[in-house]
Amino acid sequence: MASSPASNDSATLGDFVGLLRLRKSLVFLILAIVVLTTLGVTALLPKWYLATAKIRVEKPESEVKLFQSQASSYYDPYFVQDQFEIIQSEKIIYPVIAELQLNSILGRQLNDGVDLPSAVTYRYLLDKMLRVESRRSTSLIELNVYARDPRLAAAIANAIARVYASDRVALATSDQREGLTQLRKELDKQEQAVVAQRDHVEKLRKELDIAGVDLSQRYTDMDVETLRQMQNSLIALRVDAIGRKTRWERFRTIPPAERRNLVNSELIQDTNIQNLLQAYLVSDQNVTRLKARLGEAHPDLIGAIENSAKIQEQLDRQLRGYESSLEMAYKEADARVTELERQLAQAKVDQILSARERMRPFEEATTKLEDEQRLLTTLKLTLRQREIDFQVPKKTIEILNTAEPANFASKPNWALNTLFAFVFGAILGVGAAVLLEYFDTSFRNVADVETKLKLPVLGVIPFMREPGEVHDPSSPEGEPYRVLQTNLNLALRAGQPAVLVVLSSGPGEGKSTTLRQMALCMAAAGERVLLIDSDVRRPTQHKLAGLPREPGLTDLVLNKAAWTEAVRRDRSGLLDFIPAGAAANNVTLSLLYAGKLRELVAEFRGRYDKILFDSPPIIGVSDASVLASIADGAILLIQHRRNPESMVQRARQIIEGLKVPIIGVVLNQVPTGTGEDYGYYTSNYSYYSHDKAAASGRTEGGRASERLDLTEKTKRRS
Repeated sequence: MASSPASNDSATLGDFVGLLRLRKSLVFLILAIVVLTTLGVTALLPKWYLATAKIRVEKPESEVKLFQSQASSYYDPYFVQDQFEIIQSEKIIYPVIAELQLNSILGRQLNDGVDLPSAVTYRYLLDKMLRVESRRSTSLIELNVYARDPRLAAAIANAIARVYASDRVALATSDQREGLTQLRKELDKQEQAVVAQRDHVEKLRKELDIAGVDLSQRYTDMDVETLRQMQNSLIALRVDAIGRKTRWERFRTIPPAERRNLVNSELIQDTNIQNLLQAYLVSDQNVTRLKARLGEAHPDLIGAIENSAKIQEQLDRQLRGYESSLEMAYKEADARVTELERQLAQAKVDQILSARERMRPFEEATTKLEDEQRLLTTLKLTLRQREIDFQVPKKTIEILNTAEPANFASKPNWALNTLFAFVFGAILGVGAAVLLEYFDTSFRNVADVETKLKLPVLGVIPFMREPGEVHDPSSPEGEPYRVLQTNLNLALRAGQPAVLVVLSSGPGEGKSTTLRQMALCMAAAGERVLLIDSDVRRPTQHKLAGLPREPGLTDLVLNKAAWTEAVRRDRSGLLDFIPAGAAANNVTLSLLYAGKLRELVAEFRGRYDKILFDSPPIIGVSDASVLASIADGAILLIQHRRNPESMVQRARQIIEGLKVPIIGVVLNQVPTGTGEDYGYYTSNYSYYSHDKAAASGRTEGGRASERLDLTEKTKRRS
C-alpha cells in the first residue's frame, strides 16, 4: 500500500499489493463498469463488414522496343505512393460512385432516402469506408473497403480495382494511341497528296505531249541530283517537324497539376526535372509524417510545408520551361522546313530557267510525285511499326484477387474492444485506488496511530459482518476481544474497580458492538461487569441485549425509577445491564445531571469490578464530555479508514482537555489480508483460534460442562 509522506518515505511492491487488496472492491467495480460500458457501446455500434481486393502495380518502362527483351520491374516507393493518391483521386472514385449508384445507396443510409451529392459521397467514402494499404517493400496494394452491407463492400472494392486497372492501361497506351491517330491523319493527307500529284503529272504529260517518256528516267546532271537531295532532306525535316508538333501540342493540353505524373512515367527524360520530382515527393512525405505527430503551428511542420511548396514551385517552373523547349524545338524544325522549301523552290526556278526549260516542269512534277510516294511509303512503314508496338502487352497492373462479401463483421471488434476495456478498466481502477490512497488522511497502520496520537493500541478488531456472542471461551471470533480485555486489564491498576467510557470521534464506528463484546469477555473471565447504555439519543445496547429500553439511565437521572429497577441481567447471564431508558427530547446527559451520574457511579463502584459506559460520539455531542468527566479513564475507538486524522486528533484533544486519561486506542473493523501491520494481528487471531478450535475437538458434553462451571463461578462471584 502506498504510504503517506508522514509515515514513510518510500513505498514497496508489498505496499502496492496491499493497496490493491484493500481497494479491490473499488478496482473491480471500476473494471466492471468500464467493461460493461464498453460491451454495451460495442453492442450498440453499427456493424461494418470488410472486403479486400489486392492488386500489383509496376512502374511502366520508358519505352517499348520491338523484338528486344524488356527489363525486369523494380520497386519504387515514390511510384507506389503516387498510386495511393491516384487510387483515392476523383478520377477513380467518381466513376465508381456513378457505376454503383452510391449517391442513392448512401443517401438511404445517411440522409433519410435523399441522394447525396457526389462530393459528399466521395468524402464519406474516403473518410469512413476506404483504406488503401501496401505491404512493405512490395508493389502489392490492398484496397480495404468497410460497409454496413458486406455485398456493397465487395462491390466497391472490386469496382475501384477495375476502374484503376482501366485507368492504368489507358495511361500506359494514351500517348501511343494519340500518336497512331495523328499518323493515320498524316497518312490520309499524304495519300491525297500523292493522288493529286499523280493527276498533275498526267496533266503535264498531255499538255507537253510527251507520251511515252519514261517517268523513271533519271537525269545525271548536277542540278537534278541536287534537287533530289534537297527533296529528300525536306521529307525528313517534315516528318521530324510533325513529330515535334504532336509532342508539343499533347504536352500543352495536359493540366499543370498532372504533368508531374509524366515525369514518373519517364515520358519526360530530363534529369533536373526528375531530381526535383524525387525531392518534392520526399518533402511531401516528410510533411505527412510531421502532421501525424505535430500541431499545425509547430515550426518544424511549417518549415516542412514551406520547403515542399518551394520545391513544387521549382518543379512547375521546370515543367513550364520544358513546354517552352518543346515549342521552340517544333518552331525551329518548322523554320528549317520552310527555309528548305524556299531554297528548293528557288532551285527549281533556277532549273526551269536552264536549257532544259521545256522538260523541267514535267520532271519537277515527276520528282515531286516520287517524293510524295516515298513519304507515303515511309508513313505506312512507321504506322505499321507503331501498331505492332502498340499491340505488345503492357502489363503494368494485375488484379490478384477479387473481393468477396464477408460473413462476419470486422467492426466493432469485440475481442479488441474487450481487451482494451479490461486494460483501461484495470489501469483506471488501480489509478483511482492509488489516488484515493494518496488523498486518504485516515490512520494507515498501528505504528501510524501510536506515533501520531501518542497512545497505545489496546486491540485490533477484525472485520465481522454479524458478530455474535463471544462469551464462549472456545469461540475463535472472541480472540480479538479477549486480547483487548487482557491489554486493558494490564493497563489498569490491578484489584481496583474501574469506571470506563468508550468514545469515538464520529457515529457509526462500531463502538456499541465492540463494547458489548469486550464486556462479555470480561464477564466470562470472572469479572463483575455493569454495562450502561449512556447514548440516550441513539441507544443500541438494549437491541443487542434483546431487552426493553426502559426503565433505564434517563429514568434514573430524572428520579423516575430506582437503580435496582433499572439494573437487569443480560441474556447471556454473565453481566448486568442498564439500558438508555425512556426516550425524551429534552433529556440529555448535560452538566445538570452530572451530580446524579456521580452518585450512581459511587453506588456501583463497590458492587462491580468494571463499569462501562457506551457513550455517544465525542465530537458534536455534549453528553460524551459529561460521561468522560466522571470516568476513571477513556478508551478511544477508531474504525478502520472511516474518519480523517484531523477528526480523530480533535477527539483526542477534547478528551485530554477534560483531564481524563486516555487508556488506549481500539482499532475496529480492520479488514483481513490488507497487508498492513495490523494485518498481522488479524492473521494471528485466525491462526491461533483455528488451532485452538482443532485442539478443542471434544465431545458436546465436555463443552457443556465447561459452560456450566463458568456459569456457577459467575453466580458465586455475584
